[in-house]
This record gives sequence, C-alpha cells and structure tokens, in this order.
Amino acid sequence: MNIPLANAVTDANADVHLATIGGATGARSSDIYGLDNWSDDLLHVRSDGDLCLCNPAGDTPVVSLPQIMDALAQRGISAPIQLRVQPFLDRALDRLHNAFQTAFRDTKYTGSYRGVFPVKVNQQSDVIERLTHAGKPYHFGLEVGSKPELLIALAQSMSPEALLICNGAKDAAFIHLAILSQKLGFNTIIVLESLHEFEIVHRIARDLDVRPILGVRIKLTETVTGKWQASSGDRSVFGLSALDLMHLMKRLQDTGMIDCLVLQHTHLGSQVPNIMDVRRAATEACRFYTELSALGAPLQYLDLGGGLGVDYTGERRADENSVNYTVDEYCANLIETVRYAMDEASITHPTIVTESGRFVVAQSAIFVFNILDSTLYDSSEKPDVGPGDHHLLDDLLAVEGYICGARLQEAFNDAIYYRDEIRALFRRGQIDLQLLSRAEQGFLYLLSRLKTEAAKEEHAGQIDEQLTGFVDYYHGNFSLFQSLPDVWAIDQLHPIMPLQRLNEPPIRSAVLTDITCDSDGKIDQFVLKGGVSEALPVHPLRVGEDYYVGVFFVGAYQETLGDLHNLFGDPNVVTISLDDAGGFDIESETDGDTIAQVLSYVEYDPNDCLTTFRKTVERAVKAGRVNAAERRTMITAYKDSLAGSTYFGAER
Repeated sequence: MNIPLANAVTDANADVHLATIGGATGARSSDIYGLDNWSDDLLHVRSDGDLCLCNPAGDTPVVSLPQIMDALAQRGISAPIQLRVQPFLDRALDRLHNAFQTAFRDTKYTGSYRGVFPVKVNQQSDVIERLTHAGKPYHFGLEVGSKPELLIALAQSMSPEALLICNGAKDAAFIHLAILSQKLGFNTIIVLESLHEFEIVHRIARDLDVRPILGVRIKLTETVTGKWQASSGDRSVFGLSALDLMHLMKRLQDTGMIDCLVLQHTHLGSQVPNIMDVRRAATEACRFYTELSALGAPLQYLDLGGGLGVDYTGERRADENSVNYTVDEYCANLIETVRYAMDEASITHPTIVTESGRFVVAQSAIFVFNILDSTLYDSSEKPDVGPGDHHLLDDLLAVEGYICGARLQEAFNDAIYYRDEIRALFRRGQIDLQLLSRAEQGFLYLLSRLKTEAAKEEHAGQIDEQLTGFVDYYHGNFSLFQSLPDVWAIDQLHPIMPLQRLNEPPIRSAVLTDITCDSDGKIDQFVLKGGVSEALPVHPLRVGEDYYVGVFFVGAYQETLGDLHNLFGDPNVVTISLDDAGGFDIESETDGDTIAQVLSYVEYDPNDCLTTFRKTVERAVKAGRVNAAERRTMITAYKDSLAGSTYFGAER
C-alpha cells in the first residue's frame, strides 16, 4: 500500500541550526549526534526538524520518519516498531558487488565473486526473501549453520549459479539433506569442520551414490583484533588445524574423493576493525590454498568468510565499534592480496566468496520506540525555608550564592555534602519526611543551576563528568533484552537519536531506560559528534505528543538474539520501500507477539490460563465479592489482555 506523506519537503540540502547547546551556538543537529559521520548518506535532517530517510535509488524527496510513524499509527501499527527499509538493503548489496568488480578491474583479477549471506545474521523471512530476490543478478547465495537454516535456504528461489554453503557442526540428517539437494539443482557445498564429519559425508554419499561438493574450513594461525577475536586463530572453535588438514587430504585421496574438494573456507573474523588484520589473514589463507592445490585438490572457491565491518560510530578508526577502512578498500586489499599469491604460485585466480552478513543488513533496519515518561534530575523551583527548619537546609540552599566560575566544583561538593547530611538525619529520625522532601527539591534546584553554569564554562572539566551522574531518565517503550540484546550483552554501540524537533535545542540529557523490571535495562552509551557520551541530548517532553527515538543499524543479529525477559515479545515489524514522491510503500507487516503467544513460548496454554481465571472469578461471585457485571468486565479484560501486545499501548 502506498502512503503519501503530508508536507513533503524536497530540499535535500536544507540545513537545521540549533540554539545554544553545551556552550556552542549555531551547531547543526547532525553535528550534535554525529549524523554526518555515521549515517552514510542514508539519513537527513529536514528544515522542519524531522529526521528523514534518503532514497539511495535517486534524487527524490526525503521521507520523514516521524510522519512514517504517524501514518503507521493511524493504521493501528504502534511503537515499538522494527522498521526495515528495503532500499537500504538493496544498496548494501549493490555496493558490495560493485566494490569487488572495481577491485577486479583495477588489479586485473580474472576470477569472479560469489557472495553468500549467513542466515544466522538475520533469519527473518522478509530479509532472506528480499536478499535472494535482490541478489539474483549477482548470483548471491546463502550460508547455513544448522538444519533449520538449511530448510530455510532450500525453500528460497535463488539464482542457479548461487552457492549454498553449509558450515558448522552437522549430523547425518543435515548431511543427507544437503547432499540430496544437489539433485534439485542447488550448488550445495558441505564445508568439513572435522575429520569425523568427513566420515559421515563419505558414508552417506556412497549410500546415495552422489558425488558431494565439498569444502574445508581451515584454522589460521593469524588472529584479528576486535570483539570477536576468539573466532579467529588456531584456538577458534571450528575448522581443521594444519595437522588435521593433512589427515583429511590423505583420507580424500584414499577414498577417491579428492576431486570433490572445491572450496577452502577460512574465517577472517567478525566486524574486523583493522584493515591490516584483513590483509594478513588473507595472505595466510592464500598460502593454504596454494598448498592444497599443489597436493591435488581441484580448488575453485576461496571463501574468506566474514569480517567486513560496519562503522557504527563514524570515527573511521580501528575500534570495536568502528573500522578504519571502507568497503572499497576492503575489497581492493583482498583482491590485491589474492592476485599476488595466485600469480606467484601460477594458479588460476579462484572465485572469491565472502560471508559479509553484517555489512549487507545492518543498515537496513531501524528500531523505533516512543518515550513513555521521564524522571528529571533537576528542578526550577527553589523551596522555602521556615524559621523552624534545620540549619542544614539553610546551608544547602546557600550554595546557590557561589555557583559561578572557579567555584563550580566547590559548590557541587558542598551540595552533595549537605544533601547527604540531611539524609542521614532522616535515617536517624531527627527530621521528618516533609523537610527531607524540601531538601531533595533544593538539591535538584542546585543541580539545575550547576548544569546551566557548567554549560557556559568553556573548560568546566571534571564537573561535567560528575554532573553526568545526575542526567535524566527517559523511559522508553521497549525491552533492551528483546530488541537490542548486543547493547546489553557485549556493549555494542548503535547510533541513537530523536526523530523529531531537531530544529530545537535538545536542552536535556538522558539515559534511556526500558520497561523491563531490571536495572540493566538501560542504554547509557551514545554516539555523538565528539565521541561516545554517557547521556543522550534530548528535548523536554510535551504532554499529549509522541516523542520517538530511533536506534540505527540494527539489522544484524538483534532480531534473532532477542530474549523474553519479563515476557516482552517481538515488537511490530514493518518493511517499507521508498517512492519517488517522498512517500513510502508498506511491503509487509508482521504484528508483534501477543501475550498469549509469549505465554505459549514458556509452556503455558493460554486457554488453560483463561479457564483457571474464569473459575477464580466465579468463586468470587459465589462468595459475594464480585457481582455478575463485574464478572463480565474481568473476563473481558483478561481475554483482551491475552490478545494484546506485551508493550504499552495508547492511552484509553
């Protein structure tokens, strides 16, 4: 369905200027959030303050994200929403293949490229179907690491020349189906991960009278840097060492299956931040390739696995959340390294295979949630002091007199001291709750003054760091554990920013909390222009007006890894394309999990729950605690809840 957006603005170069923020004037909103660094030309701030999607397909009007959210809400699709943008995925595929073609041309490489998508990166049906469809011109294939993933792959309509690569631990049933799939026209390559696995392949292939297409995964001695360093090197979990590799080659020769070995797989790593690591690992992989070829293996494919990283922070450096290279540089380095090695060994240039899942899908998804409420850690109201009040309240409020210049740190220290002393008096029963409440308000008032003065100082220094411990909490309608598990588990950084009011100064700073009953359910690391911050610049909330926050580059792993903490299920999912008129088309929509569905995931039968609840209510009716009308209301409320979302809905 096509949904045109009202008030479309066609000026793609419209700048947005903000008022004073942190002492700086005239700063563009894209500068505050580092948008120009990390957005990769996919996002733009419009002159009305809306964050917009840019259509990579051509020079067309930008599409407002807040207006998309409003249009979806009118259709009954409410936040939180996983928003997949098909043109972003298509662009990543195009960029990857074009970069390899450019590298081939520049280095006079005579081989070809066959990309495969690791299904584990995002197993969702819409994503896999789009990848196989958009990837057909490139003969883009799939990589699977389990029987369920193999079943997904075999249900896709891929190019006849695309590869289906089977990695990971495989039992007899997995191998049996993989070999049979060759008869259906799939180019299924079984990558051997162990000597034992070969024996299973040998037995099943003999029984089926089919010559399998085989690969072998080799452990490199070279390790890479980054979060997933352990997945590289000779201590990695999967693959064969040099010693095991020689045993395998002998078994292949002894069984007459050496001609089946056509692919060498060497995993460089995941999200490799340093291009020098890519070069070194590729060099070692080529050495294995030339040696295996000399031993009689008719290798055709050099699978260099994953590793192509995404620059989540836009810092362009070798960091866990960034990379110091572009996709063009990655491809150029790989192809130059491989070409030199193959030419030196007088070997035909192999078909290069990569499993660049993160690069292909990360940018294609945006997680959007609304802010439900806030807890503010300052106050504009100064409490009164009465003649009978404890002198410490007077002392606390007197700090306001020297909140300036060089005495900011002293004022902050004194405010903390007097507040803590008053709290101690309350614990000992020496003051009442009413006075404690006014003291807390007084401390919040001083914090407000301190923040204002610190923002004026060019070199506030340590006081700025100390004040970050008193930023606001903005309570978001989402589960960190369900929708952003890597943020919690491995401190993954994703760009995060408000979607609206970017023509106004974001005069508050906040940590984002979720609605799970867990103190870990918060985001307190944010990508900003000046680096990583412990607080996100945000705007004051307005009554009756939605305030949306977007988390970007979440297409890789986040949907698959999510868990059911507090039984919060999958959010609504919407896949859109962008049209030429500044609107969008809904390509597909998937309702988020209902409470009934989530209960079934943890072995409850929703009908049994309803039956038990009915009996409980009926007993209350018989006991005279509930009348018939109340019974009907209670049963209806329970049934409506079972069919409803696990997340906050609109106010009734």
